[in-house]
Amino acid sequence: METTKHKLPENVKIFFNDLGKYLDTKLLFYGSIQRHDYFPGSSDIDVDVFTDNVGSTISRMQHFLHVKKSSFKKIVWRLSHTGQMVYGYKIMYKNPDLNLSAEFSIYENKYKKGVLEQHLKKTVIPFYATILLFIIKKLYYDLHILPAESYRYFKMKILSLCIGLPDEQFLVLNVNK
Repeated sequence: METTKHKLPENVKIFFNDLGKYLDTKLLFYGSIQRHDYFPGSSDIDVDVFTDNVGSTISRMQHFLHVKKSSFKKIVWRLSHTGQMVYGYKIMYKNPDLNLSAEFSIYENKYKKGVLEQHLKKTVIPFYATILLFIIKKLYYDLHILPAESYRYFKMKILSLCIGLPDEQFLVLNVNK
């Protein structure tokens, strides 16, 4: 998960390499960037950051990305395969100059095994789930006829029901800060 299934533009590769070096940690890619339903230039790139010191990592990311600390949202996630509660932070980052949209998830190292196992369950998926994801992404990203709320709902259902997993239990704790 240190590399991506889909080739990234050179400037985006440099960005991620520089961030990984700055944080002194490996960035782990998951989600559609690792599957056949990735839409270059439209799909966001999902990245996990595991660390021994979440606060320090957030401060370093805040500096590197030039964002406010309030951009990092505290999250709680119950892993469906173990029931383990995972605590961390997420930030949605957009850089129009790089045509980059990325969602970073920052977790303590103690959650690494469970989080990566959960992501792997959604990496190799049945062909019919991939086809359904491709169709809803085409309707949403290219044809603009599927509303965002419907897109998120269908995507969540495809990535649970179609691959035999329960719905995710995931909360963002500080939305209005």
